Amino acid sequence: MFAIIDIETCGGRFEYRRGHITEICILIHDGLSVVEKFSTLINPQCYISPTFVRISGITNEMVEDAPTFAQVARKIWDMTEGKIFVAHNVGFDYGFIKEEFASLGAKYKRDTLCTVRLSRKLLPGRKSYSLGNLCESLGIENQARHRAEGDAVATAQLFDILMQAKTTNPLYKNKGIDELMVRRIDKIKKYILDKLPEECGVYYFLDQEQNIIYIGKSVNAYNRALSHFNTSEKKGRKMLNELYNVDFVPTGSELIALLLEAEEIKKHKPKFNRARKEDVFTHSIEWFEDDNKILNLRLVDYHDNGNALAACTTYFSAREKLETWIDEYQLCLRYCGLTDDESICFNHQIKKCNGICADMEEAKVYNKRVRELLRKHTFAKPNFVIIDKGKSPNQQSVLLIEKNKYIGYGYIDSSTQIASSDEFKSIINPAPYHPDSTDLIKSWLKKNNAKVIHL
Repeated sequence: MFAIIDIETCGGRFEYRRGHITEICILIHDGLSVVEKFSTLINPQCYISPTFVRISGITNEMVEDAPTFAQVARKIWDMTEGKIFVAHNVGFDYGFIKEEFASLGAKYKRDTLCTVRLSRKLLPGRKSYSLGNLCESLGIENQARHRAEGDAVATAQLFDILMQAKTTNPLYKNKGIDELMVRRIDKIKKYILDKLPEECGVYYFLDQEQNIIYIGKSVNAYNRALSHFNTSEKKGRKMLNELYNVDFVPTGSELIALLLEAEEIKKHKPKFNRARKEDVFTHSIEWFEDDNKILNLRLVDYHDNGNALAACTTYFSAREKLETWIDEYQLCLRYCGLTDDESICFNHQIKKCNGICADMEEAKVYNKRVRELLRKHTFAKPNFVIIDKGKSPNQQSVLLIEKNKYIGYGYIDSSTQIASSDEFKSIINPAPYHPDSTDLIKSWLKKNNAKVIHL
């Protein structure tokens, strides 16, 4: 735990016998956020000169009825006990408070942490490390400069930035800070796990500003989140150091969780997700039957495809996929649109094509291999519904596929009987279509014995 502190004074530490502090603010930070605040003016029991009035704006009239340090000493002592005393130029604030307690006959001793020194190590190359200049360069707003609460809040925000910067600076080694970061991760681990159920759904990791930094899915969100904390991967540890909160959407169905995760990653593009961020597709591979009853494949613009087998984010990725299929299924370059319509393809010359382009293979034999490819990458029927688990035992989920495209999902009571496609459509929450949803659905159906209703 940390006590982030700022004070205002009416002079140097040794100019008066006692009563130098005119204002104090203490923010208790648990490693995740500020959990407690104490802020008050203090009667210094001495005259505040015009010089210090100009600096802080605190006048003699303002502190006339404020408590003395002796009257708030117990509060300050209790709030900071067992905490690390954090301040910007910590020697100044800590020295004043230590002197105030000494004037009361008490020996005040706390472990300290200086955000000026930490900033010099973790944010090198700055022209100035004053609180005002650091705040300006880091985008920290301070509406009450040279007032205890305004400066303490700004220091707390700087402290959060420094804790995150520490994880990305391999040159900085500090056993005490490392231990603090470990304790912070342990604390956030308990907080996150307490909020996640052992249920199927999609979870969202959030940073301190509530930005989504990672989206995941699991049939058991609790266990999946636990695995994140056991990683030794550098990127995974960095994510944990930015993690502050979690949200969860139950789905009941693993398939819905897969599709929702993919949709949400495309929508939010979290910084720590690697896959499924692409949402702009440029080219497709489509299939058709020509006048000679031969099944063809070809690359087309994404928006021009008819019977799409796959969609890709670049021409080159589409070309690579098509060439992979050509090798895997011994397909002909001519009937994949990669050579002239009348030519004998090069693959036949190197014995990778069986010769349909040279009238050496029957169409039905060639088509058999193409149909094997089609079965792997298309649905058996273009219109159908998948019935799966719901979010409770007496509920079922419903997913609708129309014209080979995923439309959306909904939930019904297990006892509900639906007879028509219009009834199914009425309970569906529409979802944006992304071509990779077809692969997710086909892969899931292959592994699971789900109830499918053809429409």
